[in-house]
Amino acid sequence: MSSVLGSRRYLTNFDVHRLPHLFTDVIVIGSGIAGLRAALAAAESADVLVVTKSEAAQSATNVAQGGIAAVMQAPDRFEDHARDTLTVSEGLGDERVIQRVVREAPEHIRELQEWGAQFDVAGDHLARGREGGHSAARVVHAHGDATGREIIRVLLERARAHPRIRIFERCFSIDLLTDDGRVVGVVTHHQKYGHQMFWATTTILATGGAGRAFRETTNPPVATGDGLAMAFRAGALLRDLEFVQFHPTTLYIAGAARALISEAVRGEGARLVHRDGRRFMDAYDPRGELAPRDIVSRAINAELKNRNVSHVYLDVRHLPSGTFAKRFPTIDRLCREFDIHPERDLIPVRPSAHYTVGGVVTNPDGDTSLPGLLAAGEVASTGLHGANRLASNSLLEGLVFGRRAGLVAGRRAAERGRIDHPPALSHLLPQSPRTALDVHDVLHSLQSVMSRNAGIERSADRLGETVEIIEFWSRYVMDKVFDMPEQWETQNLLTIALCIATGAATRCESRGVHFRVDFPTRDDEHWRVHVDLRRADHGIQVATSPRAAGEEDPPGDDTGM
Repeated sequence: MSSVLGSRRYLTNFDVHRLPHLFTDVIVIGSGIAGLRAALAAAESADVLVVTKSEAAQSATNVAQGGIAAVMQAPDRFEDHARDTLTVSEGLGDERVIQRVVREAPEHIRELQEWGAQFDVAGDHLARGREGGHSAARVVHAHGDATGREIIRVLLERARAHPRIRIFERCFSIDLLTDDGRVVGVVTHHQKYGHQMFWATTTILATGGAGRAFRETTNPPVATGDGLAMAFRAGALLRDLEFVQFHPTTLYIAGAARALISEAVRGEGARLVHRDGRRFMDAYDPRGELAPRDIVSRAINAELKNRNVSHVYLDVRHLPSGTFAKRFPTIDRLCREFDIHPERDLIPVRPSAHYTVGGVVTNPDGDTSLPGLLAAGEVASTGLHGANRLASNSLLEGLVFGRRAGLVAGRRAAERGRIDHPPALSHLLPQSPRTALDVHDVLHSLQSVMSRNAGIERSADRLGETVEIIEFWSRYVMDKVFDMPEQWETQNLLTIALCIATGAATRCESRGVHFRVDFPTRDDEHWRVHVDLRRADHGIQVATSPRAAGEEDPPGDDTGM
């Protein structure tokens, strides 16, 4: 493994005596659903600073189309939602966590409604759609296919109006600051004010995933794995990063960025077909188009290879006139921008990287293995998803664990008081003697090799090649001190891509969204375990830990975590 990657504790040079400081009770890094919900909860008893590297509204949540999975009405039951979630988790979901989350879901929906969220209704009840892996229609949505945007609107309005919350936009969090093993804040860079040091009793990571490690992704440009990489460098325990979920249906227009075609479209009756209109999903799974995402993605991938084509199609032409445009106005407008009229035309689609299932290990309150650091949302590994995420459970996870982490952080800040004398921290990396590589070229090459070798299908030789290539790039990129967000993002993506490839090479079986062509079956005897990763002098320390039902929480802050 790359000793350069293992030896990098901080990406930037700093000295506590030479930089401006800001003191607060709680820092929240990220402004998606988990971050904003955490900030609102923490602000009940503490002063909160939300730090986000772009505009506050720019997040994966903002582009989420499908909705929030929640049992809102009989005959659907909590037991059914929990069973569906556990089934999709492929033996690695924590049933205790799953039960708690699904039972909290209605409360969060009602809270958002009280705050002004306008969810779609059908008669006297909330409208509910069905998506892959669900045994019932339980996905609550807003404005057809703009659920995430509506939630962000409500949470952001509420956060901006709160007297104890400050939001710093276009402020890049470079690294977590640690003192004697405890996270005490973050070193940042603002496009106007330069480097700054923010100090807090508790820091909450809510930075989302790392979809931008792949060439084709549904993720927005901000999803560069920053929180995962920061936590890794600080010494936190990361888990199951080999599980990267690919969304089966993203709009395929050659030369254009991939855009999500919500799973709810198939829930409304859309069919996956070839150009001649022939369906193919029934040959792969009796649930057809409503099979879990990993199955549908692999089926499409197989059809692409067998027929030597670049894409398949979604067919909604059989739906009643006007139905598609009314139910999915955003997707309908998107298609028409490319002169695709869904009522008469097939919609070209193919899979793209969508969701980072693994993450920073947390307990049910959001505590990580590092004192002073909590995590919530896609950046965290909570036990909810296991080896695969059930559709529309991600927004729910952000609400549930965002609130929990915020309440814990606010309580601790009230109990411990504010940091008022920052420790004398500094970091100086000597100038590298190695030549410099073009960081943009490295990023594009990284995305290509990850898509080719660590995508929907993996194998030992391809993964080994990937690790070697990333280690080579790291020797010439991770040994440099840069001063631009794009360069830090590339360093973060190199770090997390190496973690993904290392985890995938370690897990010698196929489970959930991780498929090894050289180990095509699930192996519960040897691999019903988690793959845990930590930074070490040699690069990455790899270990396995018991599956969710019997595992023990790693040591950490106040709660046995």
